[in-house]
Amino acid sequence: MLTPRPEDSEFEARQEPRLVKALEMVAPGSAVREGIDNIVDARTGGLIVIADTDEIAFLFSGGIKLDIDYSPAMLYQLAKMDGAIALNASATKIAWCNVQLMPDPTILSSETGTRHRTAERVSKQTDALVIAVSQRRDVVSLYVDGAKYILEDIPVVLAKANQALATLDKYRTRLDQVTTRLTALEFEGGVTLHDVLTVLQRAELVTRMAVEIERYIVELGTEGRLIEMQLEETMVGVAADKAALLHDYLAEPREDTFAVAQDGIARLPHQDLLDFGRLAELLGYDRKVNTLDFPVSPRGYRILGRIPRLPKLVVQNITRELRGLDEILAATDPELEAVDGVGEIRAKDIREGLRRLQEINLVDRYLQT
Repeated sequence: MLTPRPEDSEFEARQEPRLVKALEMVAPGSAVREGIDNIVDARTGGLIVIADTDEIAFLFSGGIKLDIDYSPAMLYQLAKMDGAIALNASATKIAWCNVQLMPDPTILSSETGTRHRTAERVSKQTDALVIAVSQRRDVVSLYVDGAKYILEDIPVVLAKANQALATLDKYRTRLDQVTTRLTALEFEGGVTLHDVLTVLQRAELVTRMAVEIERYIVELGTEGRLIEMQLEETMVGVAADKAALLHDYLAEPREDTFAVAQDGIARLPHQDLLDFGRLAELLGYDRKVNTLDFPVSPRGYRILGRIPRLPKLVVQNITRELRGLDEILAATDPELEAVDGVGEIRAKDIREGLRRLQEINLVDRYLQT
């Protein structure tokens, strides 16, 4: 449930699924947003409730039952009356207008204005999305599960999204650098746990920044298409690489431990994400281990996953049969061909793919120096 939050938990609150859904409903380009903008421009103020009207009807006092198709123009006209406007859960019908809402008066509210206090209490008492449009201040407030979110102007959100994209680009550059170094160490057989955790930490930081930008894209609606395209381009391969990294270095390589580790990393508070001891623990290692001196060996998922046209099932078969990247690199042609799903032609493709990856890695390392 969303709760009023301090600044350090603002990021987590922004990712609340119900808030994201609410932002999507009122994003620029939507019919609801057009109606809200009309109300703001006219300075009439308004109180809009979006929910299954049968479930919140017990809060209604008086009003006019309409049950008509929603249109921005109609919402604007009805907002001229003092009461609240009730839309159905999908905001495709205007069910009631000029309704007086009567939430439980014993519910605590931090708001001072009558309209906003009613909106907060209704959102705490029901599952409704409540939108309060201030008459004098041109402020639009969303209330979801009792938490308040103020809609910002599009230029402000765009500026924040572009700033976040610039930060993401720096994070991705750093991720690429540490990933290139890890790849070189894997081919040389000199990987330590510290190298692995550095890549894992950076991949998670990139993922979290992308989630933040996705929320901005939702809020921007039709204005966020360019931001979305840039985000998609920046995030190519990150999720797959992170999953392959876990498969490569989990202490106990099973599907259940993979799922637990993946979920655990996603849920880590930011401070814990910076703690390599905590990350090592999630991978199944002793928290007190010296990561700088602890050697580990990859199973080959990440490297093999970069070879074009090599199915995931074949990658799994190879890593299961040969048990490690060192053995894969040292395997003879007959040994590779004997793996289920490989065969003579694919064995040559794997050999060529591994050789090219080593060459590309050398070039990348040279360019980064």
